[in-house]
Amino acid sequence: MSPAALLVVFTLGVTAVGLAEQSRPGDVDSTAVVVESASVPLNPRDASQTAIGDFHYAGGVAISARDTDQLHGLSDIEIAGTDRLIAVGDLGILLEARLIFDGAERLAGLADARITRLRDEDGTVPFDKTDVDAEGLALMPGGNRLVSFERRHRILLYPAGGGVPRRVPAPEEVFPPNGGMEALAADPEAGEDAYLVGAEVSGSTWSCRVAAACIQGPRVEKPDEFGLVAMRRLARAQSAYLLRAYDEVRGVRVSLQIFDAGKMVARMDLTAPLTVDNFEGVGAVQRPDGGFRFYLMSDDNASPSQRTLLLAFDWPR
Repeated sequence: MSPAALLVVFTLGVTAVGLAEQSRPGDVDSTAVVVESASVPLNPRDASQTAIGDFHYAGGVAISARDTDQLHGLSDIEIAGTDRLIAVGDLGILLEARLIFDGAERLAGLADARITRLRDEDGTVPFDKTDVDAEGLALMPGGNRLVSFERRHRILLYPAGGGVPRRVPAPEEVFPPNGGMEALAADPEAGEDAYLVGAEVSGSTWSCRVAAACIQGPRVEKPDEFGLVAMRRLARAQSAYLLRAYDEVRGVRVSLQIFDAGKMVARMDLTAPLTVDNFEGVGAVQRPDGGFRFYLMSDDNASPSQRTLLLAFDWPR
């Protein structure tokens, strides 16, 4: 979740067809919604800008919906295959949608999606903010999904076949109520049940397994005003970290950083006048040329003065 000062808003919907087969047995309150997507430039003041260093803008949209109030505060995303978006949000929801591309393979919108309320480990569907504040998402190799929650800090495993989730190991750490396990990522090169956890405030990371305790890992070096809000493991143990900061003078600043063997190999900074908002989620898809497409999703926190954005960037590696 964003800092209290950041109140950035999100309402999202998607069309009622497709992805119905993605609903899991035992899912509850699963609803189709209709999305509206408006294209956004990388730089509203300079339409000719198409890149930030080595990161090439591959399209972006501002998302809104008229027929639902469920999709607020999307906090993390995963991309399955090349075009299936999965996201979790602060109200305890799961979104599944299909990405739409134009003729140049640039992101153009979303379609064919549903939202589903996340169950708790006792099988109920909680509504209290203390219980539903989903922040991190990891899609595991076998199809299971891990979701990290803050306020009542825990990580739940949602089985690929549906049904009641169960709790899995989390770091033995005391987290601030609104600054916990924001970053969560599968770590398939370490094992099919391996995952990484990152703390927003400290930047500390842990290596975990579904069947074993978490082990302290390296700390992500960052300025104090930045929080670690998302991460993804890339090929050959490279890692992508998403950092975010906000103050009233400079507004939102976001930094996507790629590390290889502990060394930063690429960095993309988003700040005004570029199109920027409270980005908290990052997804990554490896492209046929060996590079990666990164998707950044912003969390709105129910402020009508701001937008929910989904932006795509191609990094050639």
